Amino acid sequence: MKYKSVFDIIGPVMIGPSSSHTAGAARIGRIARNLFRREPKWATISFYGSFAKTYKGHGTDVAIVGGILDYDTYDERIIESINVAKKKGIKIKFQEEDAITDHPNTARIRMGDDQGEIELVGISIGGGKVEIIELNGFELKLSGHHPAILVVHDDRFGAIASVSNVIAKHQLNIGHMDVSRKEKGQMALMTIEVDQPIDEAVIIELTSLPNITQVTRISD
Repeated sequence: MKYKSVFDIIGPVMIGPSSSHTAGAARIGRIARNLFRREPKWATISFYGSFAKTYKGHGTDVAIVGGILDYDTYDERIIESINVAKKKGIKIKFQEEDAITDHPNTARIRMGDDQGEIELVGISIGGGKVEIIELNGFELKLSGHHPAILVVHDDRFGAIASVSNVIAKHQLNIGHMDVSRKEKGQMALMTIEVDQPIDEAVIIELTSLPNITQVTRISD
């Protein structure tokens, strides 16, 4: 693994004892909040592997709820995040899962409100770094460390090319791109991480393309 800076090795500025169990958990929660695009009314959080065994002692529970509340890793409010969520009327449920996963620090977040819900799986890979590996049943690879565009689209010829053309037109450099589909010819999910900030004009243009169902922008 290559490191770009000393912070990739020692981890981010954070609240809590562990970059993997605290900062990583907060980032998984915050990505979920970013994707949901509003504060949820409820959240069910399932922990697997090491997360399931140590989440209370390492503050993984308060960290992931802090992320859902849109707190950054260094925000001191993380310590009281579960109490804050209760005061806001957000119903939080934790589950310890026995299933064996590919990574020991794995969390599944299912959260929603009267308008809808979202489900994702994230892993904390060390030093505060995370990957989102599943979103609403789609497999993907999203780091949350770079600006990203998530495009839900019909699995049709030309859909990927049309999205790529818009990104090239706006001179965005693609760092990582991944396409996942549940069934051939049905709905698919494009995950695109780029090196530059994403202007609203890019989102508007992508949304207007044929075969595109939803476009979501994620800030780094």
